[in-house]
Amino acid sequence: MSSFWSKNPRMQAKINQICALIDKRVAVRNPAIETAVVDLSTAGGKYLRPAFFYLFSEFGQEESVDEDKLLKIATSLEILHMATLIHDDIIDDSPLRRGQETIQSQFGKDVAVYTGDLLFTVFFELILESMANTPYMTINAKTMKKILMGELNQMHLQFNQEQTIRSYLHSISGKTAELFRLASKEGAYFGGADGKIVALAGRIGFNIGMAFQILDDILDYTADQNTFNKPVLEDLTTGVYSLPLLFTLQKEPTSFKPLLAKGKAITLAERQLVSQKVIDLGGIEASRQLARRFTEKAIIDIKQLPKIKAQKQLLQLTDHLLKRHI
Repeated sequence: MSSFWSKNPRMQAKINQICALIDKRVAVRNPAIETAVVDLSTAGGKYLRPAFFYLFSEFGQEESVDEDKLLKIATSLEILHMATLIHDDIIDDSPLRRGQETIQSQFGKDVAVYTGDLLFTVFFELILESMANTPYMTINAKTMKKILMGELNQMHLQFNQEQTIRSYLHSISGKTAELFRLASKEGAYFGGADGKIVALAGRIGFNIGMAFQILDDILDYTADQNTFNKPVLEDLTTGVYSLPLLFTLQKEPTSFKPLLAKGKAITLAERQLVSQKVIDLGGIEASRQLARRFTEKAIIDIKQLPKIKAQKQLLQLTDHLLKRHI
């Protein structure tokens, strides 16, 4: 279990409840699948999407809320995230996730596919039980489609040296930022906040999600594997050209072409050479500047929220996740 929330016992208690509900809902007559889900749920993930959900639920105006309903929605967000991670690892053939063997690496791709599919069914069960008669059934369906379209856009652009920064931003807005937006909006809505705060929450979540993904892509070039908890420079092998590389491709496309033209055959030494070029040509700093812009937008909006404890916690969380890294 991650120690990320150790200084926030109230949030840690909610995360523990989510883990317990996940364990309960994935009980099937297949030990490999049960083990796979439990291992992933306790492997050190930060549970950021449920955390944003709960923080924004604090801005509601109702005196009492249905805690069981909130728990199911918060769990649905983490389960949807977990399902997409499992399927991503299958597609990328990734050996590590959160510092541990991926499900497809440990149990095989068949178990990994079934595990991801099981999580999608549990996700639908939870939202049907908690929001069947609300607009958020439709919003969840549309969000799932946006996440998939983001992944499809990324796949379509694999090994494409002509792709633009705009196409990259479009991809990450779907595959990452939309789920942060959904978590934040749902928290405000089901916590009983007014429409203005719900809209503000969605905007904050989206901008935080954009900055979060850009910083994650920067880490692919700057982190060592022990601290990053997954293989570094993996995106180059799978043909996913993220923001730091795209900025430098704009500046000096010819110096990268011979290396990137090797596609999946690119060696570790060649990937390290690409990484050094990206750093030397300012790709990291340019990416940080763009992440900073999204972060600043989020902070401006957070400061417009009511001055309650949750607002301060949102500012602290944004600073911890994003601001201090850029």
